[in-house]
Amino acid sequence: MRGPTALADLEREITAPGGGPDRLRLVATPFVPEVRLHLAEDAILWWARMEAAAGHPLAPPYWASVWAGGQALARHLLDHPELAAGRRVLDLAAGSGLVAIAAALAGAERVVANDIDPYAVAAVTVNARANRVAVAAIGDDLLDATVRADLLLAGDVLYEAALAERVLPFLQRAAERGVEVLIGDPDRGHLPPDRLEVVASYPVPTTEPSVDSPVRRVQVLRPRYGGSGKTR
Repeated sequence: MRGPTALADLEREITAPGGGPDRLRLVATPFVPEVRLHLAEDAILWWARMEAAAGHPLAPPYWASVWAGGQALARHLLDHPELAAGRRVLDLAAGSGLVAIAAALAGAERVVANDIDPYAVAAVTVNARANRVAVAAIGDDLLDATVRADLLLAGDVLYEAALAERVLPFLQRAAERGVEVLIGDPDRGHLPPDRLEVVASYPVPTTEPSVDSPVRRVQVLRPRYGGSGKTR
């Protein structure tokens, strides 16, 4: 039952008075200023405070920062709205919902944002509301399911080897069924070079924690075996 609790927590955080680096603020995304997100100035401090209040461990708040892969993918969608316009879109591991929101702004027929963290699902809900777009947020693990969408978006989903081992076959199966797949990745070391081709490359301002460089080169990629068109 953490889903409703997570949404209530975030709504309370958004409206709470006072400042501090552990508070959520509605800010323009650096590389995609068309989209505003509720982000933490210091996500680690926010995490520590929320865990202390909850009295139990919480998943790392990846949604409370904006990641380079998602920024590049969102920028690509807004610069090329024909990719999403009129289509059914699934944003995998949506985090803050940046990519899903960009797809909605680009004119998608329906956007579903998926993340297994209840707080990410809640963040998608409040961020979509702030940007006045319709995004359905779901918390199921979809990696063994069949994708029912026209466009599958995956920003910064290959940040760990074990996760990449699950995600890449999922993306491959979707592409082989005719789903168009786009991946945003700053090359964290888990890209299969023989199975992906580069669609675009962007210099993205770095805002996530523990990264030294102020800018990261981020690629938007698609599977070489991929297709496009609607699935049934």
